[in-house]
Amino acid sequence: MGRIRRMSRMSREARRRRRLRFDGWIAGVGTSSGTRVVLGHWPRSPFGPFSDVMLERADGERLLLAPTRRTAEFVSGTYTFDAVRVVPIGVSVADDTWTVTAGPLHLRFTTGRRGLLGRFLCAVPGALAGRPAWSTLTDWPARVLLPGVRTRGTAGGGHREWYGARDLLPIRAVSGAFEGADLGVLAPVEPPVRFGFGSVPRRPALTRVTTTVAPAPE
Repeated sequence: MGRIRRMSRMSREARRRRRLRFDGWIAGVGTSSGTRVVLGHWPRSPFGPFSDVMLERADGERLLLAPTRRTAEFVSGTYTFDAVRVVPIGVSVADDTWTVTAGPLHLRFTTGRRGLLGRFLCAVPGALAGRPAWSTLTDWPARVLLPGVRTRGTAGGGHREWYGARDLLPIRAVSGAFEGADLGVLAPVEPPVRFGFGSVPRRPALTRVTTTVAPAPE
């Protein structure tokens, strides 16, 4: 019996070691053209610093823009897309303005002052927010407060994911173009994006997040 317990503990520890952690920001915006954009900006990740863009067109086409083949393979193996492009991606931040260049996409958005929920999330210790158990606990409140949002679930390829939010800022304005066509003005993320098991908030927002990914068992 003692040997079985030791093997069980070793198995759990091995699974924890295989988990991948990403620390950064997720921005979700809608535009009056019908295009919805989700930016992932990851200063710390198993792949080093990188950013990626998930884009869903008004006709429902889902596109991934990633900076390297390696990140493209990982993200497309975790989420669902109709097309994947490897393109140079640059993200710069000046005060409350973010500027994104990603191949055919040029995007600029401005954040506003954090609200009550953002202040609450800032008070959550980073070590706690990064724990899958915390994301499991906050999944139901997130669904109630932010319809369409989930903080845990099973993604593509059988991967499991946990999102631990640490800040939330409203996005107040956006401008940009995709393949030379103007994206229009800021709009709700409606309909919800369909890359994975959940969407971003309907109201455009920038979320500070720690994401944990557990690859599917081999």
